[in-house]
Amino acid sequence: MSKVLAIDFGASSGRAILGSFDGKKIELTEVHRFSNDPNFENGELRWNAEKLFNEIKTGIKKAKEVSDFDSIAIDTWGVDYGIIDKDGKLAENPFNYRDTRTDNILEKAFSIVPEKELYNMTGIQIMNFNTVFQLLTVEDKSNIDKILLMPDLFNYMLTGKKYCEATNCSTTQMFDQKTHDWNWEVIDKFGYPRSIFPEVIKAGTVVGMMKEDLAKELGVTPKEIIAIASHDTASAVAAVPSKDEDFIFISCGTWSLFGTVTDTPVISEKSNKYNITNEFGFADKIRFLRNIIGLWLIQETKRQYAREGKNYSYADMEEMALKAEPFKYFIDPDDQVFVTPGDMPGRIREYCEKTGQGTPQSDGEIVRCIYESIALKYRKAFTMIADCTGKEYGSIHMVGGGTKDKLLCQMTANSTGAKVIAGPIEATALGNIAVQLYAKGEISDITEVIMNSSEIKEYTPCDEAAWNEAYKRFEKLL
Repeated sequence: MSKVLAIDFGASSGRAILGSFDGKKIELTEVHRFSNDPNFENGELRWNAEKLFNEIKTGIKKAKEVSDFDSIAIDTWGVDYGIIDKDGKLAENPFNYRDTRTDNILEKAFSIVPEKELYNMTGIQIMNFNTVFQLLTVEDKSNIDKILLMPDLFNYMLTGKKYCEATNCSTTQMFDQKTHDWNWEVIDKFGYPRSIFPEVIKAGTVVGMMKEDLAKELGVTPKEIIAIASHDTASAVAAVPSKDEDFIFISCGTWSLFGTVTDTPVISEKSNKYNITNEFGFADKIRFLRNIIGLWLIQETKRQYAREGKNYSYADMEEMALKAEPFKYFIDPDDQVFVTPGDMPGRIREYCEKTGQGTPQSDGEIVRCIYESIALKYRKAFTMIADCTGKEYGSIHMVGGGTKDKLLCQMTANSTGAKVIAGPIEATALGNIAVQLYAKGEISDITEVIMNSSEIKEYTPCDEAAWNEAYKRFEKLL
């Protein structure tokens, strides 16, 4: 039985998961889980890279206590990066994409490359925290040897090798969809030194071996390090249990990534107008999707209630939402006001007041507002994706931690009018492990193995008329 280790970082938590493959299906064993919270350093929101790497090392040691394994692969969120200086050291803790330093960066960026031109050159959704914009805030680049995106940074700490894996590279808005390399034209237009960008490699590449001294420290034999589809959504999409040529997916967690898989980028007047992104995926596929603020709204609301002494569980919040009156209040989940940490219920009340809906009074009304608004934003994304591709989609594959939330799954079916096929829950880790096994030559048909390894639950649409009426009201907010 083959065994490999996945280190899976979400935007709010991380885990180390052993994958055991018996030739037909993958079984997952979680050996370590940890929080992944940024810190304020002198008023700047940053990731504590040393702490997170220590969590990786802890995960490796705990995995060894359970069973020996052959290889390790890391996936994380996109856009954020660490700066490696001329001495080969991490110059500073990486910025978190929610830091406010890029709040007003787009005006400066578009004075260099106009918005439409930048989209047409990259096919990437314009978001103010994309790496291309983050780099505009770095005034002195003279001591930069390389920038390494987060999974590549951690793999550098494991191996000493500097590179950028393509699926994560594509989130930077400096990736060339045709050459599968850096988009040097974009980089040159912004005046960034070409030398700071490492070699681009594809998912499924064996990077090398763990450093001998690190292996000795951890009490393991040196492990093979594999670059999988290192953007967490790319790994999650690799674990969608479908052999259909065309399907809609939602990778549902802190963020909701709503889209479909295409053979080539979809870059058109419509996709530009809708601001839909073309991210590189496993096996040279394109993830044509919208980034939607997802369960971050629920997570931040839960944290605020805890600060107020109301220690609700997620199950409590779901129950409160079910008891609240439906379709009373809506927000646009992607409004900039909801991006940063803080008092989420307060900001929702202010948004509802400002948009003439009145003020949510109870905690249940706040939570119901979030759930319904996310589901309705899914419908909007569904409509835009179909309009761009010209295809019809009868079902939605919903994967990731959000599939544990039965209320959101059902509301997604109700809102979109499509059957929702929910699962696997640990899609990102499953995709990470499957691509490791593929890179090692142990599996050839990833989808078949994923289908053998997944538990799914189906949700059928209902209350069509009520949701159609709610959508008309919701659209007026956008």
